[in-house]
Amino acid sequence: MSKATLVIMAAGIGSRFGGGIKQLAPIGPNGEIIMDYSIYDALEAGFDKVVFVIRKDLEKDFKEIIGNRIEKEVEVAYAFQELDDIPEKFSGKFTGRTKPWGTGQAILCCKDVVDAPFLVINADDYYGKEAFKEAYSYLTNLPSTDIMQICMVSFVLKNTLSDNGGVTRGVCKVGMLADIEETHNIEKEDGKAVIHKEDGDVFLDIDSPVSMNMWGITPEFFEILKTGFDEFLEKTESTDLKAEYLLPTMIGDLLNDGKLEVKVLQSHDQWFGVTYKEDKESVTAALRGLIEKGVYPSKLF
Repeated sequence: MSKATLVIMAAGIGSRFGGGIKQLAPIGPNGEIIMDYSIYDALEAGFDKVVFVIRKDLEKDFKEIIGNRIEKEVEVAYAFQELDDIPEKFSGKFTGRTKPWGTGQAILCCKDVVDAPFLVINADDYYGKEAFKEAYSYLTNLPSTDIMQICMVSFVLKNTLSDNGGVTRGVCKVGMLADIEETHNIEKEDGKAVIHKEDGDVFLDIDSPVSMNMWGITPEFFEILKTGFDEFLEKTESTDLKAEYLLPTMIGDLLNDGKLEVKVLQSHDQWFGVTYKEDKESVTAALRGLIEKGVYPSKLF
């Protein structure tokens, strides 16, 4: 069987576990968290390794809540995303900064523990089975070309909206990715997707494909990320303490420069995320419904 790794970005979770940490809120009947369902779907699709990107100070608690359990099911590795994990020449430049550097740095942290094509997901998003099957099929049958190939799994806009407020989505075209337009404050109203603006409402096609930051990448990408991170730190002002090195931005730049091709895969499954505190209840109910339909067993692992 071809190898493929699942990389879960979880370094953004809070340092205080328990109440208030949305990525670790129990949503399944036996206290399962969203990550449990993603891992279950990934293993079913064929992925044979899971890498958790976390902060070092969370390691003990994280292993107690999920890591030790998952190690019994699949090979597990950890990558640690830290604020000071930057090239030495920049070590004194950003003295007032308190947070790590975003999703681009999170993936770069994995370079020593990932040696196969890999799928990147967020810790607090539920993606559904189709997304993992599509990604695994792509990553284990990569075309041989002169230009680097990666993939993005898109979702149907109407399947990603929240009943509890506006959301930001990257609206894109299916096929080979030409562009992603980051679109803010999309609200769900009467079965439509609308953005309320001062000069009038803007309606979006409810069936538009959108990016939910689910990327399929190959290990060659680490070298490009490393060079890009150096360039990013070089040009970022020392006073800009919130600048982030973001994976979608990096991919967009490479796309525009003709150094990359992105195959857009599509999932028609319902996506769930805990964007708002009120979302937890609807996610719990939706998963209960999937269990009743037999999509998941009541006890995953």
